[in-house]
Amino acid sequence: MESKISKHPIQKDKKYDFSILIPTWNNLGLLQNCLTSIEKNSVLKIQPIVIVNEGSDGTLEWIRDSNKYDYLHSENNLGICYALNIARPMVKSDYIMYANDDMYFLPDWDVLIMHEIHMIGHHNFMLSATLIEPHNTGNRCVSVADFGDSLETFSEDALMNSYTRYKKSDWKGSTWPPNIVHVNMWDLVGGMSIEFSPGMYSDPDFSMKLYKAGVRHFKGLGNCLVYHFGSKSTTRIRKNNGRNTYLMKWGMTANSFSSKFLRTGEPWSPLNSPPKLNAFHLFINQLKRMKGAMSY
Repeated sequence: MESKISKHPIQKDKKYDFSILIPTWNNLGLLQNCLTSIEKNSVLKIQPIVIVNEGSDGTLEWIRDSNKYDYLHSENNLGICYALNIARPMVKSDYIMYANDDMYFLPDWDVLIMHEIHMIGHHNFMLSATLIEPHNTGNRCVSVADFGDSLETFSEDALMNSYTRYKKSDWKGSTWPPNIVHVNMWDLVGGMSIEFSPGMYSDPDFSMKLYKAGVRHFKGLGNCLVYHFGSKSTTRIRKNNGRNTYLMKWGMTANSFSSKFLRTGEPWSPLNSPPKLNAFHLFINQLKRMKGAMSY
């Protein structure tokens, strides 16, 4: 990683309820929309920490002149893994949330998460909000409703008037953002794994590390809603072969972990003892691992 990085702690308060790490890469309008939604629709004390990659579209000047948000600036695009890790020392709360800049937080999201944390009563968890997305990708953990897939087509008023219709039952398999963990668990597993930089498959890798550390409470909150425009940065980067990296690291595919261990998308109930993959799945994972090794 060869990039000049500067840190700019703006907020003077010493303690927050949640810290939200938001990497952004020349997406000024979406970032502004995201931060505005956090300000408008939060009840608790929230610390957004923005990681500005390049910022050549005016993002750097805007966030500097606003003088409202803690931020870091990298002259080059760090990717997700380095960006989240480098922001860790700026966190001023007990809970780290990771969110994308193309998300719009809906009312009471923070209260609902905090209530769930109090109900859990320990630190061994990972929680996710439920996304509302404009296009159906087959993801069972997402509610589908089209309020726009860009700022130009975004129907904010319509979303605010009807978002409660898209609540779901709680679901298993919290993995992708916006997700939240206690800082103790973040530190225990060492944050994001940089071998997945710039970020493909870093989410299931982080969940696997938590699982290996004893976490079994991977829960999606069906009434905690966030609108997601869609991947606005990943289409612009040169992607890493995260699928293969994951397979070689953990000895199974990310899909096997998600479907057999986390049981992603199933109605919520606590995870029991670790499952045992049957002979067929063991064979398939081993075969894929051999093919992956040959590709290096």
